[in-house]
Amino acid sequence: MHGQDLFFQAFVYLSAAVISVPIAKRFGLGSVLGYLIAGIIIGPFGLHLIGEEGQDVMHFAEFGVVMMLFLIGLELQPALLWRLRGPIIGMGGLQVGITTALITGLALFFALPFQSALAIGMTLSLSSTAIVLQTLNEKGLMKTDAGQSAFSVLLFQDIAVIPMLALMPILAVTAATKGVTQAASEAITKGDSHGHATTWIEGHPGWLQALIVVGVIAFIVVAGLFLIRPFFRYVAKTRLRELFTAMSLLLVIGISLLMSQVGLSPALGAFLAGVVLANSEYRHELESGIEPFKGLLLGLFFIAVGASVDFDLITSKPGLIALLVGGLIAVKLIVLLIVGRVFKLKTDQNILFAFSLAQGGEFAFVLFSFAVQNHVITDSVANPLIGAVAISMALTPLILIINEKLIQPRFGTTEKEELEADSIDEENPVIIAGFGNYGSIIGRFLKANNVGITVLEHDSDRVELLRKLGLKVFYGDASRIDLLHSAGAEKASILILAFVDHEKTIETVRMVKKHYPHLKIFTCSPGRTEVFDLLDEGVEHVYREAYDTSLRVGIDTLVNLGFRSYQSHRAAKNFRKYDEGLTYDLRDVRHDKKTFISQARQSIEDLEQLMLTELSVPEEHPDTGWDTMHVMEEFGGKK
Repeated sequence: MHGQDLFFQAFVYLSAAVISVPIAKRFGLGSVLGYLIAGIIIGPFGLHLIGEEGQDVMHFAEFGVVMMLFLIGLELQPALLWRLRGPIIGMGGLQVGITTALITGLALFFALPFQSALAIGMTLSLSSTAIVLQTLNEKGLMKTDAGQSAFSVLLFQDIAVIPMLALMPILAVTAATKGVTQAASEAITKGDSHGHATTWIEGHPGWLQALIVVGVIAFIVVAGLFLIRPFFRYVAKTRLRELFTAMSLLLVIGISLLMSQVGLSPALGAFLAGVVLANSEYRHELESGIEPFKGLLLGLFFIAVGASVDFDLITSKPGLIALLVGGLIAVKLIVLLIVGRVFKLKTDQNILFAFSLAQGGEFAFVLFSFAVQNHVITDSVANPLIGAVAISMALTPLILIINEKLIQPRFGTTEKEELEADSIDEENPVIIAGFGNYGSIIGRFLKANNVGITVLEHDSDRVELLRKLGLKVFYGDASRIDLLHSAGAEKASILILAFVDHEKTIETVRMVKKHYPHLKIFTCSPGRTEVFDLLDEGVEHVYREAYDTSLRVGIDTLVNLGFRSYQSHRAAKNFRKYDEGLTYDLRDVRHDKKTFISQARQSIEDLEQLMLTELSVPEEHPDTGWDTMHVMEEFGGKK
C-alpha cells in the first residue's frame, strides 16, 4: 500500500468511522457496533472498498488494545490490583477452566480428535478485551461489580494466552501430522528458516527461558519505579507537549517490543507498566497523550473485525454458523452465570457480567491461525470457528443492549424487591430518601439544629458504612409506599428526595402526591430540563444541583475583586430571584424550540442589564456590618 493507495485507504477508514459511529450512537447502539457495521459495509463483502489489506490493518490496529490496557493499568494502583487478585485468579481461572472443559467435551462429541478439541476449547474460552472494556466504559459500567468482575476475568484470559500459545506446538492431531508438527516445533526452537532466533528465549533450555522472562518483567517494574520518571522529568522541562506525547508512545511501543522478544503478550506488558506508573505524577499527562491514539486505533481494530466477517462462508453454511454462534454464546452464558453465582454477584450484576463476556475474543484469530500452522486443526475446522468468533464479537453490543432494555428491567430489580427493608421504629417531621453527598449534608445540618429526621437509603453498602460512622440509617426503597408508611409519612411534614436517578424521583413524586398529598416535597435536579419535569408534577421546592455553590463562588469572586460583601450577596439574591422567575416562564414554552431559545436569549440580556443598573445605583444606607475587613482597610488609622 503506497502513495495514493495509502491516502485512499486512510480516507475510506476515517470516512466510515465519522459517518457510521454518530449514526449508531444516535440510535443508542454505541460506538463499537458503529465501527463493526462500518467494517462490514466497506469490507470485501460490502462495497469492496477494502480487501486483503484489511488483515494488515488488523495487525496494526491491535496496538490499540495494547494502549487501552496501558491506560487501564494507569487507573489501577498496585494496592487495588492486589485486592483484585481473588477475582482475577478465582473468577478468571474458574471461567477459563470450565469453558475449556465444556467446549472440549462438545468437540469430542462431534468426533474431533482430543488435541483439536482441546485447542478449540482453550481458544473459545477467551472473550474480547477490546469490545467488552470499550462498551462497558462507554456505558459507565466499569465501576460496577459486574464491570470489575469482567475486567478481572479478561485480565486472567490475557495472561492465559501465553501458556495456550506454548501448548499449541505440543498438540498433534494424528500420527501422520506429528512429524510435521515436530518439525515446526524444532523450527520454532532453533529459529527461522535462516537459522536466526526470532525471540530472545528460543534455543535456550526451559529454566533459562523462565529466568529471561522473569528478568524482563522485573526490569519493567524497576524501570517504571526508578528510571522512567527521571526521563519524563527531563522531557517535561522542554515544555513541548508533542515531545511528551512522543515519549509516551515510545514507552508503550518499547514495552510491547520487549515483551514480544520474550514471547509474552505486549498487552500484558503494557498493563503491567501502567500499574507501575499509576502513582506517578505524570499519570494524567500520559493518559492525555495516549488517549487519542488509543481511541483511533481501537476504532480501526473494530472496523477491521467487521471487514473480516466471511459472508461467503456464512451464506454457504448458514445453519452451521448459526449453530456455532448460538452454541458459543449459550455455553459461555451458562458458565459465566454459574461463576458469578459462586462469587455471590447480585442478580442484576451477574446477568450483566455474563452477557458482557459471552463472545469469542480477538486472540482467537491468533490462536486458530497458530493452531493451523502447527497442524493441530485443519482449515476446514478453523474457518467456520473464526467466522463464528467474529460474528459473536459483532453481536456483543447488541446483546448488551438487549440485556439493558429487556432483561435488566424484568430480572435485574427482582432481587432488590425481594430484599427485606429494615423495620422502622421512629416518627420524625422530616424524611430523607437517599443519603448520598446531597442528602447527607442536609441530614447532618438538620440534626445539628435539633430537627428529627428519618433516613432511608437503598444502597446496602452505603447503609453499612454510614452505620459504622455512627449515623442512624434505615435500609429500604423510599419509592415503595409500604416503606414510606412505616417511616411515618402520615405524620411527617416534609419529604426530601435525594435520589441520583431522575426517573426514580419522578416516580416517587407521583406516588407521594397520590397517597400523601399533605407532604411538602423538597428535591434537587441536575439541570433546568429536569426542573421542568418536577414542576409539571406539582413539586414547588426544586433545587438545581451546584446552583447555590455556583452563586457562592460568584459572591466570593466579587468580594475578592473589591466589591462589598453586602453588595455581592444582594446581587446574588437578585440574580436568584430573576433566574427562578425565568425558569417558570421558560417552562411554558420549552416545547417550542424557536420560542424557547429566543425568550432565553432575551432574558439573559435583560438580566445582565438589570444587574448593571443595580450596580449603578448608590447605596443610601450601606450595611457595613457585612464588611468589617473593608471598613478596617478604609478607615484603619483614622479616629
